[in-house]
Amino acid sequence: MTEHRKCPECGEKIVGRADKKFCSDECRNNFNNRQNSDSTNLIRNTNNILRKNRRILEELAPDGKAKVHKNKLNDKGFNYTYFTTIYKTQKGSVYYYCYDYGYLALEHDFYLIVCNSKNEQAQQ
Repeated sequence: MTEHRKCPECGEKIVGRADKKFCSDECRNNFNNRQNSDSTNLIRNTNNILRKNRRILEELAPDGKAKVHKNKLNDKGFNYTYFTTIYKTQKGSVYYYCYDYGYLALEHDFYLIVCNSKNEQAQQ
C-alpha cells in the first residue's frame, strides 16, 4: 500500500520522487519565505540602520576625519544604538564603528569621526 504524502504548505497530494517535500516550487518558496520572514526582516532592518549610520559618518567626514557636533549627527537621523564594532585604545578611548567609519565622543557634545579603511589602505 502506498502512502499519500501531503504538501506542508497547501495540503495537496505530492506526486513524484519519494523524497519530494512540496507539491510545487511555489509552495516550497512560500513555506520557506514564511519560515524566514521574521528573522530576515530583523536582519534587513538592522543592516539598513547600520548602512544609514555609515553614510552619515562618511558624509560628515569625506576626507576620513572630522570633528562634528552631536546636533549634526542627530539632524541627519544618526542612531547611536547600532554599530558593528567597539574599539578601545590603550589610553581608554572608546570608538564605535559602523563598518569602516568610527566615532569617538569628545567633550561638549562633539564627536571625532574617523575612517579606518583609508589608514589600512595607506599601510598596505
